[in-house]
Amino acid sequence: MFGFIGTLFNTFLFIPIFNFLIWLYGLVGSFGFAIIILTVLIRLMLYPLNDKSLKAQKEVQEIQPLVKEIQVKYKEDSQKQAEELLKLYKEKKFNPFSGFLYIFLQIPIIIALFQVIKRIADPETNLIEYVYPFINFSGTIDPIFFQMNLSEPNSPFAFIVAMTQLLQVKLMQPKEVSEKNEAEKMQSMIQKQMMFILPIFTFIILSKLPSAIGIYWMIITIVTIIQQKIILKK
Repeated sequence: MFGFIGTLFNTFLFIPIFNFLIWLYGLVGSFGFAIIILTVLIRLMLYPLNDKSLKAQKEVQEIQPLVKEIQVKYKEDSQKQAEELLKLYKEKKFNPFSGFLYIFLQIPIIIALFQVIKRIADPETNLIEYVYPFINFSGTIDPIFFQMNLSEPNSPFAFIVAMTQLLQVKLMQPKEVSEKNEAEKMQSMIQKQMMFILPIFTFIILSKLPSAIGIYWMIITIVTIIQQKIILKK
């Protein structure tokens, strides 16, 4: 079963993306710019799914106060609480699981892109093994991009990527409410602490991986910030 899934993944995602990146490298002559172009193109291709995912996140933020009211009002009656929540979701035409669905559909493509860049950046990889016969390729990649070796980790660059991710997370935070009870204040404090966990995690991971992954990670973050601005402005 897993072997069959792996074959489908390689045939329809990994190998085509791998060859497209190799073709882009031959076209622009720069591994870094090839990664940027490929990442932007794939992100644009996934725009409809990302659009729906971001809208679902915004809907969650907007409906949350109403959900909280119902939870407080019927905290002693779980059955009535569930009925009122379902009624609210129906009135607002809100699906609490839609955001996860749109994210889930993107995961295989994002994983394939990640694996492609990681494999090409690895000097030990036999690149010719995956290249289509009709693609003109010398068999080697020049990893230097603005004096940075994309096949090696780079901690300062990893820090820059982490900061772009912090900006993205911060922009997605809901607006602060002036009047809060103790529970809301505690929740707000936890959210602020959690806001820094993902960028810290990003820095730790990228400081151990080839910088080519950092290029991919940063471009995805920047494009997502732009998409968030466009979608939320609507």
